[in-house]
Amino acid sequence: MRSMAAGDLFIYAPVPVYRDAGTLYIERQAVNGLRLWSQHFSRVTVLMPEKNHDVPKGWIPVDMALADLPAVRLETVPSAFTPLQFLRAWRRERRRIGALVAEASYLSFAIGGLFGDWGAVCALEALRQRKRFAIWTDRVESDVLRKSRDWGDWKQRLKSRLYSRPMAWLERALISRAALGLFHGRETFDSYAGFSPNPQLVHDIHISGRDHIRTSALQKKLSGLGARPLRIVYAGRAEGMKGPGDWISVLERLAVLNIPFEAEWLGEGSCLAMMRNRVRRAGLEDQVRLPGFLEDHAEVRARLQRADVFLFCHKTAESPRCLIEALTGATPIVGYEGGYARDLIAGHGGGILVPQGDTERLAQTLSMLQGAPDTLATLMQSAHLEAAPFTDEKVFAHRCDLIRRYLAPSASRRGPGGPGGRILRVVAER
Repeated sequence: MRSMAAGDLFIYAPVPVYRDAGTLYIERQAVNGLRLWSQHFSRVTVLMPEKNHDVPKGWIPVDMALADLPAVRLETVPSAFTPLQFLRAWRRERRRIGALVAEASYLSFAIGGLFGDWGAVCALEALRQRKRFAIWTDRVESDVLRKSRDWGDWKQRLKSRLYSRPMAWLERALISRAALGLFHGRETFDSYAGFSPNPQLVHDIHISGRDHIRTSALQKKLSGLGARPLRIVYAGRAEGMKGPGDWISVLERLAVLNIPFEAEWLGEGSCLAMMRNRVRRAGLEDQVRLPGFLEDHAEVRARLQRADVFLFCHKTAESPRCLIEALTGATPIVGYEGGYARDLIAGHGGGILVPQGDTERLAQTLSMLQGAPDTLATLMQSAHLEAAPFTDEKVFAHRCDLIRRYLAPSASRRGPGGPGGRILRVVAER
């Protein structure tokens, strides 16, 4: 259903599309996002990076995905993450990007990266044309890269050393020149708000109100507390920034404390083999499941709702949607302190946070909850209350309203101008 649709929107979304045998494939959640954007604008053009690679599980052909979205047009640019690849592609694509910027009434670009960051290229073109635009981020990419030296191989450490500072400079340069800053989650907002002339705290999720846990399911979950092992879950990529090693350390400590538990990490990643090895060495195969990627989003939601605790050990400044998804299942979040997590549970106390890196405190917290079912039940009910404002319809409507309000076409020529090409050249030289 189209609501208050007005004007043409051009966005850059960094979620890649994949080409196989001439057919493009797209992520299902990305399609849901395009559906929601199209409810608020008369036409939506989305630019996405294209990869020639094996298609991930669960992705669907673009033609099929957009068949019911006639107001949506998909354009692609090459995925080019080395300096030479990107500069060559930039020379080929900048005129087409300029035309897309020129024809749109509203502009919003996700940024994050350096070479290969087409959102930054779109923003620089908007600056050149003196058009107002929004910058959207869901994590502090330069901070993620900087901290990756703690868990990456030598190539990652070298990239971190060379790129993190110019990446931070580019982030600040673009955010300070954008008419609107759309920052997903408190962690990202706190990091960037000081550079933005108009910072706004927003969220980006793909869970409808119908997907929140039902009252009957919540009551069933509450009734079983104390009579079974503590159910622990995490859903996300098994990568260093997510703290999988710390997550396993907490479980190893629970085993030493003789705390009955069962745990599962839902997601693929480069650290999955390490995690499986540690589980095997600790003799926890009967208690810890590492199934990898689950294609069925409904199954992931069901497992989040079934769990008693969502255990997370995130190490970087980001605003991961999985925390909100856990709360929608009345599953309290227990993990490392951070602005995003703290803000999510500020209203009702639907979780417990500890200092970053303190795996012993996490293990003691879980031990306490396993032995205090009344406390755990209260946390679950609080988590349920925290989740009430978070549905895909609500958060997309909020973002669209901000874009229409602050990027009105009548003001499009009064935006901050500037030599966008010069900014890109300066970054490349740093």
